[in-house]
Amino acid sequence: MRKAALIKSEAPRAEALSPAASAVTRLMLTDFRSYPSLRISAGLDPVVLFGANGAGKTNMLEALSLLVPGRGLRRARQADLLRFGAAANACWAVNAAVATPKGEISIGTGRDPRALARDDEDAGDEDFAGSERRVVRIDGQPARKTGALSDVLRAVWLTPEMDGLFRDGASGRRRFIDRAVVGMDRSHATRLNAYERSLRERARLLKAGGADAQWLDALEDRMACDGVAVAAARAHTAERLCAVASEGFGPFPGAVLSMEGSIERSLAQFPALEAEARLREDLARSRLDDAFTGGAAYGPHRSDLAVRHYTKNLPAELCSTGEQKALMIALVLAIAALQARDLGTAPLLLLDEVAAHLDPLRRSALFERMAEIGAQVWLTGTERESFFELEGRAQYFRVGSGAAVPA
Repeated sequence: MRKAALIKSEAPRAEALSPAASAVTRLMLTDFRSYPSLRISAGLDPVVLFGANGAGKTNMLEALSLLVPGRGLRRARQADLLRFGAAANACWAVNAAVATPKGEISIGTGRDPRALARDDEDAGDEDFAGSERRVVRIDGQPARKTGALSDVLRAVWLTPEMDGLFRDGASGRRRFIDRAVVGMDRSHATRLNAYERSLRERARLLKAGGADAQWLDALEDRMACDGVAVAAARAHTAERLCAVASEGFGPFPGAVLSMEGSIERSLAQFPALEAEARLREDLARSRLDDAFTGGAAYGPHRSDLAVRHYTKNLPAELCSTGEQKALMIALVLAIAALQARDLGTAPLLLLDEVAAHLDPLRRSALFERMAEIGAQVWLTGTERESFFELEGRAQYFRVGSGAAVPA
């Protein structure tokens, strides 16, 4: 038998793929998580990765999620991505061939130990602030910013950790809507990074005391401009997403979304310039309190994404566990459908352990909706039988021992 890590399955030619989707047709990993070396090929059909818990299925989805801007679906530190037991001077790497409507493009990313942490305006790196910079290559050429990856590939994912989105704190829901916004407009990450840098700088100055009032005025002016732009982009995306998600599909409920916060209330009543002026006033008025608390009482970092069950008109956090799972699936697929419709190219869909707790009716509806969106989908599960509805129209890989073997 050939070495499992090097086994390849037959993949359709790039020109055979749907012009409405981009697909990873070849994935190569080096010293990444549980994989010393891996190389698999795939086509546009759903890719099913099955194997025991801890086999490395999610690691493969995480690698795919690093082919787009950001910190990936686990938001892991770069040091944690390196394979345990790898040489001290080793670097992890993820490389892929992507079939796009414009032809095949090769992309790669990995750790560069010479690149020091820096705080830049890298579009799409909203989750990379203050962390080690990773290197990116597109068709063999270095890219200065990881945001350039979004010109080749976009991805939407759902993981078991996201099941608590409606019950946990607002920061997770803000990240969720920010990823959706960046998927449509990569400049959102630049504005968000700029706002968060100003927020940290203001907190530092207030804590130190004796800051120049004019400098604080200028800092808060930037925060007001960037903060209102961030809030407006979130609200606009939530509104557009609501138009898609409220319909639901099959047995999956519709979801109603809205952004809630002081800036959102201002934007609902006043023009953006007036909302900026009001935020500047709020920031100036709260300096004394903010110096004591170490934060800021006003700004988009205080906003929250509200989600309601459309039919029941019930807040998502009050729905049953099964209803919350169904709402999450409906929301993620709505984001993918919105991107496919508005940008003309469906994103990569990464669905981790999505079918395990669905009844046959919901599984069939999920797989049908995936086909309607037209995206390449990568799914994981412990048992192949969880995906029997896809037999004959999916590619299966048995994952384990640092390899993925075509089944």
